[in-house]
Amino acid sequence: MTADPLIALRPWEAPEVTSWGRLPMNAVDRRSGVLPLDGDWRFQLLPAPDAPVGGSWSSAQVPGAWTVQGTDDLPQYTNVRMPFPEYPPHSPAANPTGVYEREVDVPAEWAGRRIVLQVGAAESVLLVHVDGRPVGVSKDSHLAAEFDLTGRVRAGTRSVVRLTVIKWSDASHIEDQDQWWHGGITRSVLLYATDPLHLADVTVRASRGGELRVDCRVRDAAGALPEGWYVSGELEGQLLTQDAEFDRFNAEDERVSDFLGEARLRTVVEDVRTWTAETPELYSLTVRLHRADGTVADTSRHRTGFRDVEITGRDLLVNGERIFVRGVNRHDFHPLTGRTVSYDDVRADLITLKRFGFNAIRTSHYPSDPALYDLADELGFYVVDEADIESHDHAHEIADDPRYVNAFVDRVSRMVLRDKNHPSVVIWSLGNESDYGANHDAAAGWVRRHDPTRPIQYEGAAKLDWADPSVASDIACPMYASLEECVEHALSGRQTKPLIWCEYSHAMGNSNGTLADHWAAIESTPGLQGGFIWEFWDHGILQRVNDGRPVGRGGVGLYDNGVAAPGHRWAYGGDFGELLHDGAFIADGVVFPDRTPKPVMYEHREIAAPVRIECFRHEGIVLGNHQHFRGLAWLAGAWELSLADGRTLTAPAELPDLRPGETAAVPLPFELPEEGGEAWLTLRVTTAGDEPWAPRGTVVCLPQVRLREAVPQAPVRVKNRSVEVDDDGLLVHPLLTCAPTLSLWRAPTDNDELGGTAPRWRDWGLDALVRKVTDVRRSPGRVTVHAEYACEAGVVRHLQVFTAVEGAVHVAESAELPDELDDVARVGSVFETVAGLDLMEWYGQGPWESYPDRAFGAPVGHHSVPVDGLFTPYLRPQESGGRYGVRHFTLSAPDATGLAVVLDEPRQVGVSRYRAADLTGVTHHDELVPRAGCVVHIDAAHRGLGTASCGPDTTASYLVAPGVHRWSWTLRAL
Repeated sequence: MTADPLIALRPWEAPEVTSWGRLPMNAVDRRSGVLPLDGDWRFQLLPAPDAPVGGSWSSAQVPGAWTVQGTDDLPQYTNVRMPFPEYPPHSPAANPTGVYEREVDVPAEWAGRRIVLQVGAAESVLLVHVDGRPVGVSKDSHLAAEFDLTGRVRAGTRSVVRLTVIKWSDASHIEDQDQWWHGGITRSVLLYATDPLHLADVTVRASRGGELRVDCRVRDAAGALPEGWYVSGELEGQLLTQDAEFDRFNAEDERVSDFLGEARLRTVVEDVRTWTAETPELYSLTVRLHRADGTVADTSRHRTGFRDVEITGRDLLVNGERIFVRGVNRHDFHPLTGRTVSYDDVRADLITLKRFGFNAIRTSHYPSDPALYDLADELGFYVVDEADIESHDHAHEIADDPRYVNAFVDRVSRMVLRDKNHPSVVIWSLGNESDYGANHDAAAGWVRRHDPTRPIQYEGAAKLDWADPSVASDIACPMYASLEECVEHALSGRQTKPLIWCEYSHAMGNSNGTLADHWAAIESTPGLQGGFIWEFWDHGILQRVNDGRPVGRGGVGLYDNGVAAPGHRWAYGGDFGELLHDGAFIADGVVFPDRTPKPVMYEHREIAAPVRIECFRHEGIVLGNHQHFRGLAWLAGAWELSLADGRTLTAPAELPDLRPGETAAVPLPFELPEEGGEAWLTLRVTTAGDEPWAPRGTVVCLPQVRLREAVPQAPVRVKNRSVEVDDDGLLVHPLLTCAPTLSLWRAPTDNDELGGTAPRWRDWGLDALVRKVTDVRRSPGRVTVHAEYACEAGVVRHLQVFTAVEGAVHVAESAELPDELDDVARVGSVFETVAGLDLMEWYGQGPWESYPDRAFGAPVGHHSVPVDGLFTPYLRPQESGGRYGVRHFTLSAPDATGLAVVLDEPRQVGVSRYRAADLTGVTHHDELVPRAGCVVHIDAAHRGLGTASCGPDTTASYLVAPGVHRWSWTLRAL
């Protein structure tokens, strides 16, 4: 029996074989006249590529990864480490190989036409057979591969298409991308037909001045091009003209063969509507290829945006304007289907981002599903398009390995060829975390020659020297460089390029501290232009708890508001039984796996506010337009005045007509009441009409200013009645089941654990303080308790003074921390309440979760949230649900009974159904058992969150220092 030539080729072990029989990439639109092949295919999963195909077939859904479709090859998550020990270019002998097969009825009307098979994406090597005969090979798990089947299939007949997908290969070593490893066909499969005379490629260049140039490449499958062909173009009714100079040049150019034709079309659009992320204006462009008799042989349709991207000095400009890049890194991901996403999925992603103030996406770390670029054009996003290259585990060896140079150039060039006509794509990226070598320079050289209209970035090159003009990066795009380091560079006089973080503010768990500090520096420091938060998604895969397997496509409806249904959970690394994994590091997004926004999204929304309150003056409120290209006519406003005494006043707001960057004063909408204490004015900004990404009335931002300071509290007046304190110096109260004691510990966040602070806290013994009462002194209406809390780092002295006041107990506390405790989680009180108190109402920042270094997006006001809704279900249970700047709060039952707490000054308050030990003792939320009562923390000081799981920790101003901390609060029954 003759060996299959594709198997004999063994492409999974040959890095120099990037493709065989695969057609060149192009940007011709092929959305009409296609035959979709998605759906159920016959399927076998083999243990290795050269294992024989057996007689028993199951079925698999295409598109879809087999790792989430009931096979024994389950998802595996690694960050840097490869999931197998072999060095490049080798792959393991145990190499899951999926064989997909189905019959295809080729339409009879395709007779005489050129027939092409397109496979949207396959991980990581694709072998194509038709009717048992080999057709071709493709690598690159995130771009489509096309194969010419003309002559291999016949119109009006049935053929058998077999797609063999090999999971591991030499290519896997450059797809080491901090994500789940899957296998399968993850994007759509289809057939399409063209005339033998067809458009081979179309390149559209449209500048902000209205100049449009369309370059067309033409081929004929039959061989030499026929005489008399020509192309025409139309832009929304305006005909394009043939560039005769270009045609004459081609006629004289010996490099242009009889088998490849080139033509250029031009026009100038008067009063052009330019494209930006704020104003995504698109024009419909149609390009037609004609035979000599004028009949149309081929057509390609595009949506074109007129815009320019350039770098001037150290500024990235769009249409001549310096922009801020408010970006996020995004993977193609779905909690049920893994890497497979639908058009509706991608649209929902981008709508979510748009509503929370993002204007840019980096396609980490490979070209995204084609739907993303169409939607980014339509909705308005700046896209950094990143090539499918990451060799993290073996980066240094591969960067200069000549065996991989073809793969680098192939992947970068095919991305550019596919996506070059999208106005949303403003920067090309050569990949991620692959060191820097000759292979990058080779790819960069191809891009600069083919597309000089966009800059190139690559963090691996720029990190050698942010100012070096010789490296293959036009942008300094650091990864997790500290804010201080970036500001110093911008002020040093050495800066030569725009500085835009490719990754910063790592969103793992309860994170993204100091985000507002970053943006205050970015907006005030020339040379800094923003960056991309890591990342959009928590990549939790919905898993059945009983058998530990992915739920798959049938899991729709088994999650809501970030929480999996009973009997299910969000799986992260290690949950599928894999021994080599990187745990919850895959859960590092600004949204949960079901796209529910995390609290940081509200923080970002306010940081990115298009209209802001600049200041409050006696003559009124000064408003500013912080957009780059758009006025305020698309926005509506309403004023809200929140008074500490519980009143909220409202009034309509008329936004002034401001151009970008302008400010104007508007009258104070209220006559401020003489009484009422502290007063905050909020401008509720909403969409004035329907936007493509938001219906009318959607909240855009909530800028706020304080009009009046808090009224100083009156001295505590002692009532001559007893305060009940037991022999251990613990307060006895009918609404408390656990008396207030000192707390220095929180359930460690992911940043605490991976950044190294939590291990230090454990070494100090902060999670197991030993309390010893040293003195209890009683006097009429007052009890003073001295206690010591022993830990490995020393003794903390704690003082509580309980005072009877009118209908309440006033608690004044102090804690003296020794110098050795130079960075603790919190200093404050913790107590527990009786059951039945299910509603929290408070005056302070909210309504969403906030912490000292992530509180910019939580406006001061009167808020009400059920206690169970205060908790944030981060995938690995940890400290969550805190509210910053709380002045007073109540916990009440449905009959309005309960307790009220008034604080001496705005404090961090946490109310939860879980003790810190409950959260620390489990790995997933399905293991948590809520308590009937409330666990309440009142903190004199609470450590910032930072992003130390991957990046800088919080800054010194948000650390809890040693020394004496004082706080007081009053507890009263409702």
